[in-house]
Amino acid sequence: MRKGLQNLDTNENRGYKIIAVDDEEGIIDSLSIFLKRSGYEFIGVTDPMEAIERVKHEHFDLMILDFIMTPIHGDQVVEEIRTFNKELYILLLTGHKDLAPPLETIRRLDIQGYCEKSDKFDQLLLLIESGIKSIAQMNEIKKINQELEKAYLESIETLRYTVEAKDSYTRGHSDRVSQYSVLIGKHLGLSDDDLRTLRIGGLFHDIGKIGVPDSILLKDAKLTDDEYSEIKNHPSIGAHILSTATIFKNMIPIVKHHHERFDGHGYPSQLKGTDIPYLARIAAIADSFDAMTSKRTYRDSMSIEAVIEEFERCKGTQFDPDLTDVFLDILHNHMDEIKEIQEKYK
Repeated sequence: MRKGLQNLDTNENRGYKIIAVDDEEGIIDSLSIFLKRSGYEFIGVTDPMEAIERVKHEHFDLMILDFIMTPIHGDQVVEEIRTFNKELYILLLTGHKDLAPPLETIRRLDIQGYCEKSDKFDQLLLLIESGIKSIAQMNEIKKINQELEKAYLESIETLRYTVEAKDSYTRGHSDRVSQYSVLIGKHLGLSDDDLRTLRIGGLFHDIGKIGVPDSILLKDAKLTDDEYSEIKNHPSIGAHILSTATIFKNMIPIVKHHHERFDGHGYPSQLKGTDIPYLARIAAIADSFDAMTSKRTYRDSMSIEAVIEEFERCKGTQFDPDLTDVFLDILHNHMDEIKEIQEKYK
């Protein structure tokens, strides 16, 4: 047992946080001694319900989890944790191999390994060491992916600034649409992932305008029907530009469909109602609001009172009625949040 511990590099282990869940105090105490000596940060919990709450509010790299516990078994603990944390590395302990959950359950819950309890922790310590190496590799992959994403975002930002440098209206417009979309998403209680998608999708929703001729894009007067038809190509062009990188997969529906109408008379795909991607319906409201409240060379900006009337009039035809109600509530009761965005991105 001690020999197995000596093989673990305490310097490499430092910084990794492990939580063990077992209703036997003796197991927790033994693991605490062994793992702290090996350089890990260790938390021991005897109540599985407490463990769920700890994982919900703290970061842990690895969990050692007893299978047979009260008031709920280990597989039920994992079931709950996987509803909010897909990445935690989990090792399951069983009193006997015959008491282990079925293999399909282990796979479904994404349990990385399991072993039998023993007075000697050699097998468990080897599994922990293997798990920590896997976690280190995954962290490195995440870091590389983040660097690649940053580099690609910077490249697309360059394209966005190219459009904005040509068109004074577009300058600031994308930032405001991004922020308005996130504001609506927050009032809807959307997840962080959805808010991120709204933020980036809003920033790049008009990227396709780089493919629109300057003579149309920069025209001071109202567009002709032919020129408007040309402008209507920008969502498809933008979606095509972003389709070359998988990191934009979730943003493409916003870019492509932010000009669809709830009644099916929008473009480019004439999608109707809930066939329009949900986040694109949010971006459509944000985009239209900014268009209404921005001054153009051929018309003045609309007052908030007129904007509210317009959204009331177009609820259920141009805009999703439920989302429109949420936005109208923001306009009526949270105008300070709108003004903060407008002030920041003039």
